[in-house]
Amino acid sequence: MPSFHHNLILGYHGCEKVLAKSLILGEQPMEPSINKYDWLGSGVYFWEGDAKRAYEFAKDTKECDEPFVVGAILSLGYCFDLTSREDLDLLKFSWESVVIPSIGEGIVNKPARKGENGELMLRYLDCYVINALHEFNKSNGIRQFDSVRGAFWEGNEVYPTAGFREKSHIQLCICNPDCILGLFLPKGYSF
Repeated sequence: MPSFHHNLILGYHGCEKVLAKSLILGEQPMEPSINKYDWLGSGVYFWEGDAKRAYEFAKDTKECDEPFVVGAILSLGYCFDLTSREDLDLLKFSWESVVIPSIGEGIVNKPARKGENGELMLRYLDCYVINALHEFNKSNGIRQFDSVRGAFWEGNEVYPTAGFREKSHIQLCICNPDCILGLFLPKGYSF
């Protein structure tokens, strides 16, 4: 069952420097990502506790002209936490009881881009299943999630046969913008 996360978390968002400045100065709100391949469904994305990984994402994946990082103080609130067994069971429910009966398994055949070690980089199905659960909850009067949290093992092994990868991370998807309590300029960055 989704749980309340009462502790504050530092998250980091990789983007263009000009956008980062505008966000930190409060000139514009953070816009949710609505790509059909987003790993944790629609929302504003952060790397939990990892400014370096946010920078690498802005530089290497988004190919920003001036990669930069925005720090955020987050409260996950009512969190769909995919690092917990109960919430993984709920994800499976969404697949078996919401997605398959409505569209079948055809969505599995969407194109995929693989990372350097075969990781799935475009997660059409994950995005669809998570967003379908959000819609199911909404249409059935079930409490909406404030956030989604997931752990991903990505990159090369740190050493041979390691259970750790160079780019492993915890990703946060903020669905409720009220969970973004404040933005800041991370240590080592300046405008």
